[in-house]
Amino acid sequence: MNKKELLKEEVKHIDITSFNSTPIINAMKDMSFTSRDTARAADIFCRMLKDKDCTVILTLAGSTSAGGCMKLYADLVKCNMVDAIVATGASIVDMDFFEALGFKHYKGTPFVDDSQLRDLYIDRIYDTFIDEEHLQECDKTIAKIADGLEPRPYSSREFIAEMGKYLIKHAKKKESLVQLAVEHGVPVFCPAFSDSSAGFGLVLHQSRHPDKHVSIDSVKDFRELTEIKMRAPTSGLLMIGGGVPKNFAQDTVVCAEVLGKDVSMHQYAIQITVADARDGACSSSTLKEASSWGKVQTVYEQMVYAEATTVLPLIVSYAYHNVDWKARPRRTWAGIFK
Repeated sequence: MNKKELLKEEVKHIDITSFNSTPIINAMKDMSFTSRDTARAADIFCRMLKDKDCTVILTLAGSTSAGGCMKLYADLVKCNMVDAIVATGASIVDMDFFEALGFKHYKGTPFVDDSQLRDLYIDRIYDTFIDEEHLQECDKTIAKIADGLEPRPYSSREFIAEMGKYLIKHAKKKESLVQLAVEHGVPVFCPAFSDSSAGFGLVLHQSRHPDKHVSIDSVKDFRELTEIKMRAPTSGLLMIGGGVPKNFAQDTVVCAEVLGKDVSMHQYAIQITVADARDGACSSSTLKEASSWGKVQTVYEQMVYAEATTVLPLIVSYAYHNVDWKARPRRTWAGIFK
């Protein structure tokens, strides 16, 4: 098959506003195993949103954005159901910003000759294909944005805000997460920002400007997110996958303590993961384990062991249809850094 034949079916992103998952979540409450865990997670997410003092932090790792959840995450921002985001660079740049530029992800298959894909300049995420030439255009756009900024260290939040401003003027696909976050004052942090197309773009930028250039200050990221935690009366975590975003958000409690501030642990926490906790990996540590570190309370916490694209749309649709999110006050945490 040639490149055009392989890149012909676009991934379509699920619209959680178009259906009401309430009946199936309610049915799951009387079931067992992952069904009951999913239903309890939906109830906890609703509790977060109904708690007028609660700042909701979304953490994203993995490729669910490319896999069809991109609009879901954008709707969480648009519908005032998250107040801050911590993500991998891939989720924000290679997936969301990438599609906002007009590029697509395509339905593929894992049963393919990967050497042929390489010859065709097609990248694969399990059963999803991406045009590498388009990704390199994304890299170059990041470099272009950096070229237009004052040369100095930036937190990833600051740089992503500049990406959002660029999209307000130039986006081919409107209402991306990056653009909506800027428009609604939701800060987005990527503590491993360079591990994505952003990294390639910033390397290109720095190679053009070796003496005076933009760089990313991950310590500033940590300080800024901790500042939000210290100012928020209480907080809850909606964690998709694990990795750096999960630990980064949880560690704000410990960081505040190091700064001499007495803050509460995250009062609500949900993690959707397929990782096994037995090997001691940070990505898979349970929420109860996080409590031993002083990060998460265990009254309203739920681990959901499932591939996120299968259960997250049900959880978010349930909250969308059962919480008066329009009446929820917007935090606009991005405004505290101006």
